[in-house]
This record gives sequence, structure tokens and C-alpha cells, in this order.
Amino acid sequence: MSLQQIDGKRLAQMILSGAHHLSNNAKRIDALNVFPVPDGDTGTNMNLTITSGANEVKNIQSTQVYEVAQAFSKGLLMGARGNSGVILSQIFRGFAKGLGKEEVVTTKGLAKAFESAVSTAYNAVMKPVEGTILTVAKDSGNKAVAIAEDETDIITLMEEVVAEAKASLKRTPDLLPVLKEVGVVDSGGQGLVTIYEGFLASLKGEELPEGTSNINMDEMVNAEHHKITQDFMNTEDIKFGYCTEFMVKFEEEKVSKHPFDEEAFRQELSNHGDSLLVVSDEELIKVHIHSEYPGECLTLGQRYGSLINMKIENMREQHTALVGKKENKSKEPVEYAIVTVAMGEGLKELLESLGASVVIQGGQTMNPSTQDITNAIKQANAKKVLLLPNNKNIFMAADQAAELATEDVRVVPTKTIPQGISAMLAFHPDQDLDTNQKAMDEARKNVKTGQITYAVRDTQMDGITIKKDHFMGIADGKIVSTNADKMATVKLLLEKIITEDDEILTVLQGEDGTDEETQALMAYIEEKYEDIEVEVHNGKQPIYAFIFSVE
Repeated sequence: MSLQQIDGKRLAQMILSGAHHLSNNAKRIDALNVFPVPDGDTGTNMNLTITSGANEVKNIQSTQVYEVAQAFSKGLLMGARGNSGVILSQIFRGFAKGLGKEEVVTTKGLAKAFESAVSTAYNAVMKPVEGTILTVAKDSGNKAVAIAEDETDIITLMEEVVAEAKASLKRTPDLLPVLKEVGVVDSGGQGLVTIYEGFLASLKGEELPEGTSNINMDEMVNAEHHKITQDFMNTEDIKFGYCTEFMVKFEEEKVSKHPFDEEAFRQELSNHGDSLLVVSDEELIKVHIHSEYPGECLTLGQRYGSLINMKIENMREQHTALVGKKENKSKEPVEYAIVTVAMGEGLKELLESLGASVVIQGGQTMNPSTQDITNAIKQANAKKVLLLPNNKNIFMAADQAAELATEDVRVVPTKTIPQGISAMLAFHPDQDLDTNQKAMDEARKNVKTGQITYAVRDTQMDGITIKKDHFMGIADGKIVSTNADKMATVKLLLEKIITEDDEILTVLQGEDGTDEETQALMAYIEEKYEDIEVEVHNGKQPIYAFIFSVE
């Protein structure tokens, strides 16, 4: 089989195949994250990002390559989550730019698109690191350029691109020592390889293996619901009014009459609504869809078995209750606003009490997208916005949102909640934006952060042997203590981060930290560190049983 050129329809099929393959392997990619904390989210972020791009592609009916590529790029840009998602969006932004205004593309045009993808992605990263997704994109892109000199068959070119991407991925531990120490390849690079494998399979008309498991349905549903929870959205703008979730338990008799095909079922349901998510295994189908006629969706599912765990909610009523009645006239923008990110109702309340105008629900387990941050900036309704991501994996999405904003938005690169709190305390509304940005940036550098969580696998890092399910103490991003006992781990961590010059310790209790543990901890601190002033807040944050701020 030989293929000399592809049009927009063929490119769209490649994109949807790549997105589907990534979705099926998201959890496997998450597991490659270097840190053994329960927030490995590269696969999740890349999947949610490419899903946003794929949805744009589904909505465009064009046979022209450049129009399909531009739609894909736009969807990726606004749906980008985490640094891996932002880099992925930049790769395909460059890819679309490289295609120019072509209606069809040959091997030379495709090679030019891959080359443009690399340069755009590298330019988007302030300090590019080799041994990452960037390296995999570069090596495979260079191979495409070299092959296209003499090769006119697109399938052959894509086979070479995939082969080189895989080879490059295997080399990542030699370029990035931390990968070799932990014994994994780069997770972002693995994600790109997975997408390219999907592209190639589509070109060859081949089926790909389903992968180890699908991304967690709850995370995907949360991502979709981000889109309708902002209070600047009008209730009447909700096109499909019923959030419909259900499961189908396969019945042999029904499946024998109607053989189940997940992709065909997904396509069929897509005609009945949006925000569609479908995952399945040998026993069950899980469905989430926003539909105007939920019964029609249930009927389609019922062909394969019995319906269980059904939930239908009226989103228009929910949205009205959430945002209340809106005034017809728009409010005048305020001078200043602080937009920040946190996960946990207690942390949200704490940050709001310190002056945050909008707290985006997100963090380790669910990085907000560029669109989420853009929406929050609009919601703040201010001329000047200071944006605090509180997580280094949100930096690139924050920068991207700031560039897209019509307001004057400055990103203060806070890596943790304690840094965010310290930065907020340095804000003065009577100062100009440059002065505030500088003061807040300096303040966030003067706080030490400690975090207590647990390990999701056995590993060894920085000379520390870590056992699965043991607790870990993390000091400013570095694992410094581990123990099977939570409070023993806490004490070891505090010894590492508290010095005789420190004056204030703030304790943020998480979902996995109990009041009894906090009380015992307070007694220990008062005895061990008698000169330090202690504040305690119930942050209710997930993942981290305790977060400590030391100044």
C-alpha cells in the first residue's frame, strides 16, 4: 500500500486515532512519572489536552489539511493542562504552522510540519531540557526531514518517524540522569510516541491494542464540568441540559445480537450530545454525556446489557443555583485581582480570606487547563491580574493564559501553596503592578515548604530507599524522609526544614490528616521547637496529609 498525499479528512482520522490510543494508555504513562507520589499526571494531562483538540477536529467538516490542523491546534491550546499538555499543544501549533495553507500534504509537506513543530515547542520552553518530550519530537522530526528528501510514500515516512521516536524515547534515561536513577523513560516522550503510533495505525488501517487501562472516568468528568461551572457563563448557553451518567453491565445474549464496538458506540452517542466520555472493559461500559434527551442515550446502551448506576442531573437548574440571577448590565472592572489555584475547600477559603478574587479548583491531581485559567481571569473582572499557579506543573498553562488575556496579567511563579500565601501577604493595592509583582516574587522565595504524602511504588531517589505505601516527607520538591509511620515521617521532615532562625510554622491539615494527629503534632512542636510560633488551618487538601510553611 502506498500513499502519496493526505487531505484534511485523512489527517482528521489520524488525529482521532492518536487521541484514542493516548486515552487507552494514559494510566501507563502516568505510572512513568519520576516522583513516586500519588499525583502522576502526565498521561492524564496529555490525554485531556489532546481530547480537547480532537473534539475541535470532530466539529470541523473540512477536507483541507490546514483547516483541520488549525482546528486541532486551537483545541489543544485552550485545553492544555500541565506542562506536558502545554508542550504538546505547542508541538501541534508548530505542526499546523508548518502546513501553511495547504489543502493536501505530501511527505515533504509533512516533514516541514514536523520540523516546524520542533522549533515552535523549543521556543515555547524557557530552558529546554533534553531527555524529554522535546528530544523525542526533535529526533523524530529530524528523521522525517531526512527521509522526505527521497521518499514519497507517507506511510513509509510515518513508519520511520515512529521508529525514531521509539528509539529516542529509549535514549531519554541516558540524557536525563533522574530517569536512569528511577529506571523509567520520559513520560511525556512516551505520550508523544503513543500519539504517533495512533497516526501510523490510522494510515495503515490497523487496529491498535487497547492498552493497560483507561484514564479514570471521574477525572475526565471533572474536566468536562469545569466548562460549565464558571459564573460568567449564561444558563441559557447550555445547549444540552442533562448531565447523564450510566453504566451498562454486559449480557451475553444481548451482545451476541449486537456485538459491542467502543468506538462505534462512542460515535453513535456523539450525535446525542457533547462532553461525551465512554470507557469499557470486559464486563462494563461507563458513559458520561451532556444530552437534551437522556432516555435516548440509555436506550442505546441497553442494547448491550442491563443499566446500572444511572444518574441524570438538570444542569440548567444547577447552574442557576450556582451563579444566581445575573444583572443585565455588566459591572465595571476593578483595578486589581489575584487569581490563584488550590485543591481543597479549606485552602480555597484561606486564600479567599487573604484576598484572592478567584481560586481555581485544581492542583496535583487535576491541573487546570489554559481555558480554565483564561476563564478565571475573565471572571476576576479586573484591569490588572496577578496570577499565582502554586504548582510548577501549571506554570506553562498560566503563561499561555496570560499571553491570551486582554487584561494586564502577571504570573508570579509560586510552586506551592505556602509560596502562594507568602506572595499574597506581600501584595499592596496602592502599589503599581510592577512593584507588586516584584515584591510577591521575592516573598515567595523566603518561605520553605514541607509536604507529607505516600509512595505509590518502590523506588530509590537521592540515596533514599522508598517502599510502596510508606509515607514521604518532601522539602521544597526533594524527598528527604520516609517511614512506614506517618508521624515519624512528619518529625523527620520538620528536622530537615526548621532551623533556629525560623520564627513561624504554618500547618495545613489535609484530608488524610486527622484532628488527633494534628493535636499530637502541636504538642510535639511546642516541646521540640518552643520558640517558634505555630498556626494551624484545615486545608482539606487531597494527596498531602500535611503541608508545612516555614519562615
